[in-house]
Amino acid sequence: MIIVHHLEHSRSQRVLWLLEELGLQYKIRHYQRDKHTMLAPPELAAVHPLGKSPVITDGDVTVAETGAIVEYLLDAHGAGRLRPAPGTPEHLRYRYWLHFAEGSAMPPLLIALIFDHVARAPMPFFVRPVARAIAEKALDATARPNIRRQLDFMEAELANRPWFSGAEFSAADVMMSFPLEAASQRAGLDASRPRLMDFLSRIHARPAYRRALKRGGPYAYAEPAQPAG
Repeated sequence: MIIVHHLEHSRSQRVLWLLEELGLQYKIRHYQRDKHTMLAPPELAAVHPLGKSPVITDGDVTVAETGAIVEYLLDAHGAGRLRPAPGTPEHLRYRYWLHFAEGSAMPPLLIALIFDHVARAPMPFFVRPVARAIAEKALDATARPNIRRQLDFMEAELANRPWFSGAEFSAADVMMSFPLEAASQRAGLDASRPRLMDFLSRIHARPAYRRALKRGGPYAYAEPAQPAG
């Protein structure tokens, strides 16, 4: 039996969604974040030494890292589903976007999240303007330009096909869901990039996605971004 060690509000939601898309049987062991640090609880270290989610166990096999989990599940249980045929242009795009999601898309989003926390953290009032100015300068110099460039690139890539690998939905779209959801919440993805917003609307409407939400519990990234103000 596949067991997903699932952390609320995290990347592991994608693993649940993939399992639902594949129609596989699985169990969930739920973990809650520390309310003060928002980090994973120490119990996860008993499953994998790094103590992070997602992690799955499948019999005697333990697999960590979302991309590795996706590839393992498709190899072991996919029966050729949710990935294009090897040797095709679609498969090359599939492999690219499967790895782009964590390799390129997430780092600037994480940098933006960290500096946003720095700017909002409790501190003496006379320090706050300096900390915010430093955070804003760092964001403008690094994270924000990269995020804008990547969002423009992704928007253009969906101009001629409905899904990232081609005409058919694939596991690459599952992987791409989290960075785009995070960008819509915290990094300026909005109606100015209609293809990406349409992508989010379409994945959120998929029955398997809705089933995974129901089973997984709290996942704030599926909620529509709230306008500032």
